[in-house]
Amino acid sequence: MEQLKLSNQFCFPLYAASRFITQQYRPLLEKLEVTYPQYLVLLVLWEEDGIPIKEITEKLLLETNTLTPLLKRMQTNGLIERTRSKEDERIVTISLTEKGKKLQQKAEEIPNDLLQTLECLNIGKEDMLKVKEVLEKMLSNV
Repeated sequence: MEQLKLSNQFCFPLYAASRFITQQYRPLLEKLEVTYPQYLVLLVLWEEDGIPIKEITEKLLLETNTLTPLLKRMQTNGLIERTRSKEDERIVTISLTEKGKKLQQKAEEIPNDLLQTLECLNIGKEDMLKVKEVLEKMLSNV
């Protein structure tokens, strides 16, 4: 059956590319001593600090039960603080610590470093922007 060939699957190149890109991030993020999911949380908080967990889950398309253990590790590592709302104890706000804020400066080169790595593989910025645009279009309906 032709439709069951791996080479005909839409999902496999997305899966493999995602794994490849994450692997390329690994040495860049080791300098910050964070994992890729932690880096994503930091990106959200560098953009807007002091937001409820619910907003982070929405931005990262994650479930709370996936994000909570990640946030606990980040708190243990001194990158974030978790604070319960005084008005509604169900709402937990996540804020960067000084250590978390300082990582932003160290992280500024990561996007350029990743781009250089991909360009060495003959993947240009224009191609990456096209793929990003298509994926964002797909995710906008999730």
